[in-house]
Amino acid sequence: MKLTPLPISGLILIEPRLFTDDRGYFFESYRRDIFLKNGISDSFVQDNESRSSRGALRGLHYQIEPFAQAKLVRVLKGKVFDVAVDIRPGSKTFGENFSIILDGVKKQMLYIPAGFAHGFCALEEGTEFLYKVSNFYSPGHERGILWNDPDLAIDWPKLDYIISPKDRKFPRLREVFKNASRER
Repeated sequence: MKLTPLPISGLILIEPRLFTDDRGYFFESYRRDIFLKNGISDSFVQDNESRSSRGALRGLHYQIEPFAQAKLVRVLKGKVFDVAVDIRPGSKTFGENFSIILDGVKKQMLYIPAGFAHGFCALEEGTEFLYKVSNFYSPGHERGILWNDPDLAIDWPKLDYIISPKDRKFPRLREVFKNASRER
């Protein structure tokens, strides 16, 4: 398993070692000892799985304290354009985003610490997405940032999007974090 820190502090790309033969494949998707050696100390308490149609855009979601969540995300089947946005007030990368294509073939995973908004867009029909979270889902603590906030300038793939009414109504980053600034 190879863990690579990404340009936004806290984000880590995880590339498992795949063992394949004529029966199929095997890989370790989680090893607490390896994660701890690489600074990931979260205890994951809930697994979530979704199936999405091509163009389904989910996000940008996060939860506030005391139910903030770190996430370990991966694609089981299909392909997604995955996005994490730093919403940690005082962070040097506040408001910056990182995006990556994750698919069910390479089996790469993205570790997203608490303090990030997260979303993805399914690039293939029937995409199956799995995310481990470090805190339980709490509807009263769920929040979101508008997926197409022009200040974030996320380069989403050009598709016919399928977006929930709730996700369409999220506020822009500057409306949520009025006093936070981008220190660059």
